[in-house]
Amino acid sequence: MNKHRVTVLALDGVLPIDLGIPTQIFNSRPNTPYELTVCGDTEEAVTTSAGFTLGLTAGLEVLADADTIIVPGFEDYRRPPHPRVRAALKLAGRAGIRIASICTGAFAVASAGLLDGRTVTTHWASADDLEELYPRLRVDRDVLYIDNDTVLTSAGVTAGIDLCLHMVRKDLGAAVANDIARDIVAAPHRDGGQAQYITRSLPAPRATTLAGTREWALRGLEEDLTVPALAEHAGVSPRTLTRLWHQETGVSPHQWLVTARVDRARELLETTDLQVEQIAHRCGLGSGANMRARFRDAVGITPTAYRRAFQHQDATDGTERARRPQSPSTQ
Repeated sequence: MNKHRVTVLALDGVLPIDLGIPTQIFNSRPNTPYELTVCGDTEEAVTTSAGFTLGLTAGLEVLADADTIIVPGFEDYRRPPHPRVRAALKLAGRAGIRIASICTGAFAVASAGLLDGRTVTTHWASADDLEELYPRLRVDRDVLYIDNDTVLTSAGVTAGIDLCLHMVRKDLGAAVANDIARDIVAAPHRDGGQAQYITRSLPAPRATTLAGTREWALRGLEEDLTVPALAEHAGVSPRTLTRLWHQETGVSPHQWLVTARVDRARELLETTDLQVEQIAHRCGLGSGANMRARFRDAVGITPTAYRRAFQHQDATDGTERARRPQSPSTQ
């Protein structure tokens, strides 16, 4: 595989968890081409928001040679970074380098003018500040991340995991992204947006949890998983199941099942030579026509185009090579 240089820009006051996310996901692995560098405004050290310092391996000059730049969140985000940081980011943006932000890292990217005219996201608690300081952008407060092709932004903290796995999925396919997610004990894909995490919208704690029912559903996606069937398994009424399901996942049971089935279809397209009709049956998507429609809605391309881009070279005999955890969160 061709080398892919990922450079993480650690600004003064960087949030340790935000910095740890890309360095964990894009570190050297046998099945990825990523080459990781952590840089800063100087080549010496950077002080984190927690007060300890980190040594850096490079200065701003490496941004120009990156294939992907990731800007983690930082503490004093209302104060624009040093002009030389903004200039380096602007040059990288003009060069077409992929730039992604985690949490309040969006403020640094916005300070370079790279978010002007775009719909972006950041931590819900900082969304008003971002729109106030940079009125040429619009903040979507509900999503976990937004992909604008060469410029990507994510919501608060752990949404950076969702964004980084999304980039891996785009670069190398769902199988590799799922393997990395399993390695770091994270969901390859989470349903819903960050609206479910805003304090004012959180439901009151409940003893009931549908995690077991979601796990059961993932093991039988080919079955007719109606709301009454799910409710019977959970031991609640259909109405209660629908309400609890939305509280716990941010989406309806129907939306959740469609996401799970499309993700399973992606894995089968990558790892087998099964026909679309066969995959549709195994995933519970019914007919090939329905699968094609659902797949295009969710992924943006046809199943055939997806297979052409991401199928494993050893998937030649119509058998499944691997069974990985399904993408919707079961927690």
